Amino acid sequence: MRNGVTIGQAAAFVGVTVKTVRHYHKLGLVKEPERDSSGYRRYGSAELLRLVQIRTLAAAGVPLAEVGPLLETDAALFATALADVERQLTERIEELIARRDMLHRLADGDRALLPDRAVALLERMAGLGLPSDEVAATREGWVLARALVPEGFDDFLTHVEHALDDPRFVALSKQATEATAWEPDDPRLAELATAIAEHFLANPAHLKIVTGLQARTDTAARYHLIAHYGEEQGSAAARGAALVEAKLRAAGIHIPRPETH
Repeated sequence: MRNGVTIGQAAAFVGVTVKTVRHYHKLGLVKEPERDSSGYRRYGSAELLRLVQIRTLAAAGVPLAEVGPLLETDAALFATALADVERQLTERIEELIARRDMLHRLADGDRALLPDRAVALLERMAGLGLPSDEVAATREGWVLARALVPEGFDDFLTHVEHALDDPRFVALSKQATEATAWEPDDPRLAELATAIAEHFLANPAHLKIVTGLQARTDTAARYHLIAHYGEEQGSAAARGAALVEAKLRAAGIHIPRPETH
């Protein structure tokens, strides 16, 4: 009667593959048994126990490079080493949870790139009747603004919150959205730009929607990337925005001019 089992049987008993057992041998984690008279390597109880210990530690997250020294150490050091592995695993778990949460936010759309407060404001804008494409463009502009001027974004949201409480501001915002479909030379653009500029000048808190972020930027280029996001050159939207800015400058409000090269 032969003592022990073959490598295939040992792997099956322990719950790993033959390739894994051979890898353990290569790393020196368990000695390879001598061949019997039939030319087979037979794994006895000692080797099987060692394989179970290695598999269990590896499954618990212990790097294979650390398994050998762990199995050779005394009980006190073994407990200390396991506590360190537990700490590392906890850190990994926290990192994975954070990644999972980010995936959930990605699945939820806006929340991956914007804080919940901004998402709530976008939903409020939609509820006030602003067109979905305008809300979508605003969303993208806010993502850019948050990336370029993160330190001023929270204050910017506060200014938007206050402005959305004003029916006149909301009405002008809807008119500005409608104006994007006009021809660039439509005379109504000048009238609308005047109304918007006058509203801002009469409501300094609302004006901060325009000036708040630019006060924190260090270049005119960054301001224009945010303020004119999504505008096509020569469009009604671009001309309307330029008219509003010109009227605000004429009233003494500092608005950066486009950089020229």
